[in-house]
Amino acid sequence: MTFNASALRVLKYLFWLGPILVIMGLTAGIVAGSWGTLPLALLLSGVLLLLLWLLAESNSLPGFFGRRSTQAGTNALLSTIAVIVILGLLNFLAVRYVQRIDLTENQLFTLSPQTQEILKNLDQPVKAWVFWDEQTPSNPAVLDLLENYQRQTDQFTYEFVDPQSQPGLAEQFEVESFGEVHLEAGDRQLLIQTLSPQQAAVGPQQGLSERQLTSSIVQLLSDRQLPVYLLQGHGERPLEPGQGGLSEAVQLLEAENYIVEPLNLAQTAAVPEDASVVVIPGPTRELLAGEVRALQSYLDEGGGLLVLADPNTDPGLEDLLSDWGVSLSDRLIIDPAGQANNLGLTTTVVQSYGDHPITQDLGGGISFYLETQPILLEETLPEGIETAPLLITGEQAQGLEIPESGELEFNPERDLPGPLVFGVALSQPIEADAAPEDAESAADNEPDEARMVVIGNSSFVVNGLVSQQLNGDIFLNAVNWLSQEEEQTLGIRPKEVTNRRILLQPTQSIIIALTAVAILPLIGFGGAIALWLKRR
Repeated sequence: MTFNASALRVLKYLFWLGPILVIMGLTAGIVAGSWGTLPLALLLSGVLLLLLWLLAESNSLPGFFGRRSTQAGTNALLSTIAVIVILGLLNFLAVRYVQRIDLTENQLFTLSPQTQEILKNLDQPVKAWVFWDEQTPSNPAVLDLLENYQRQTDQFTYEFVDPQSQPGLAEQFEVESFGEVHLEAGDRQLLIQTLSPQQAAVGPQQGLSERQLTSSIVQLLSDRQLPVYLLQGHGERPLEPGQGGLSEAVQLLEAENYIVEPLNLAQTAAVPEDASVVVIPGPTRELLAGEVRALQSYLDEGGGLLVLADPNTDPGLEDLLSDWGVSLSDRLIIDPAGQANNLGLTTTVVQSYGDHPITQDLGGGISFYLETQPILLEETLPEGIETAPLLITGEQAQGLEIPESGELEFNPERDLPGPLVFGVALSQPIEADAAPEDAESAADNEPDEARMVVIGNSSFVVNGLVSQQLNGDIFLNAVNWLSQEEEQTLGIRPKEVTNRRILLQPTQSIIIALTAVAILPLIGFGGAIALWLKRR
């Protein structure tokens, strides 16, 4: 088959259209998922053009392939094909075997150990329903969070639903507005939160958060809620909002599926039988002798007691604490680390924690405490008492007596050198009551030991501070451990984005602007001119 000169020139240029048509046909078929008329037509057209070019160049092919430029072009083509194949294999492996690396400071996009453990132990399917308007773009922050949960287990799934297009489903969940997020497990349903478009746009820390979702899963699957009583009546921290209150700590406990109630032992004369944990949050006046006996009776039956005692106060718990081999030192901890972090010399900054379930997952994270006193342990503890330090200061900290003059000066004869322990966990086995052999095992969930946590500070749980750093984790983990519930998990709760904004004074802003706009460019120009003059 022969071609004239004009036809050869046309085929020479049409050759480049052949590979383009082949690539277009392959792309159309792969994207569409079916090989219809258009993909096949493009493929056949490209192959036909390539065949025509080969026939037209059949006489000159031996010389063509012998050229140096042809060999170089062939090598480049093969290298390009190899790179494309390698990239394709890498993408295939990346899709088939998904691995994520979270390089953010607070591991913002990594689920906490608590969440991972809960998802791993799911024994029934749990589904999240997000009722979202189809006209509104899907929230990428919520979508990424739900996908992260789904990657942990096949038992968790999610679905975005437009309530207008599926009114029956919306009626089943009693949806009242767009943005509602519901959980479903079996015949149970739970409304988590209603997201607004503004919340959806700002990110997970202000929209749907891991804390909310994980706590809601625990609440949905839990058979019962555990009561936590906060002692009142002796100048303790109030439960109401405001400075020095505990309303934020109460919200954290309720998010962990606890029922929080105030307790006035002067009125009830005994701790309620359903109490899972009793918290004494910073009393400033002494408890009555009857109240102390009620707490001791509660511990004798396997209760859990959290004592938060500030320095320079006398809660009247000497007899109760001495039975456990622990006492309050009534000294004030002076910590240079607090002053170095602009928190004040009387603020204790902790990065060292004891080996205990309450603190085992905290690593080298930071928690801080305003005006703290050390906790002292007897050299010989009462029989059966087991202790573990929780919160430990740095070596530079000191425990000083508080003189009437208010002047703080270390006295080696009376004061305590660091490191100091100001948080301890204690446990003591209890004697089980004798029961008839034919009695049903209704007390399988009864505790076999009494537990107590004593911390020489109560300010770390107040409003505005309990959400800072690891303060809330210390509090929640302590309550979880004291509750002695096997299904409770101890770990770091989801962290928020660290605020890295730099606040500059007006003069600092002007200096930085002048440096960037004028000084640095002038230095560059000056260096260039000096180099030019030197070379001349």
